[in-house]
Amino acid sequence: MSTARPPSTLSAARTVLYKELTLERRAPQTLTAMALFCASAFVIFHFALARNEVEGALAAGVLWVTLTLAALLGIGRSFVADREEGGLDGFLLAPAPRISLLFAKAAALLIFLLIIGFFAALLFSVMLLGPTPDGAQWASLALLILLADLGIALVGTLVAGIAIQTRARDLITSILALPLLIPLLIAVTKASEPLLSVGGGTLAWRWLALLGLYDLIFGLLAYALFDYLIED
Repeated sequence: MSTARPPSTLSAARTVLYKELTLERRAPQTLTAMALFCASAFVIFHFALARNEVEGALAAGVLWVTLTLAALLGIGRSFVADREEGGLDGFLLAPAPRISLLFAKAAALLIFLLIIGFFAALLFSVMLLGPTPDGAQWASLALLILLADLGIALVGTLVAGIAIQTRARDLITSILALPLLIPLLIAVTKASEPLLSVGGGTLAWRWLALLGLYDLIFGLLAYALFDYLIED
């Protein structure tokens, strides 16, 4: 008599990721909220700074503060529906590797962050950015967005997995995520500064290496700790 084989990590992760993307496609609550927040934040910065254009360090700060706060909206929503509707308990009862949930949730969050990141960068260039980056600078900025969003997705999924077990999950998410993201924000802001300056500049590879190291460290931490956190 044959027995059904448990799904592999990749198969289970692909199934959960498909579910996440399908739900967002049918009711795009997370992406809509993040996009509206970015647009609202740029309008607020425009009037608060009393400037039509920004550049350099100020431009990098405005862009990445906005993207980070928008990312917290996505992080906070990562496990809410699963917890409230019993999807998380159902997954834990299924014969699927627990780590596949990390891969799927981090991949879904990364996709959302990339969409919002590129949308926000284009909107920022129209609404506030003074200099006009060339093709190479846009490519460098896209690479920074990719590496930064990967780190935010890993940290965010790990933090969301911890916070979902608590009653004050919205508060816990911000309290835990923001301090952990400080090294990433310093690196990506410093790296973005010359790309958003008048006269242009090149990407400093030391900041790029720091972002890659950050992603590696938190990727390994998430891989090592996620099973225990989600079970508890």
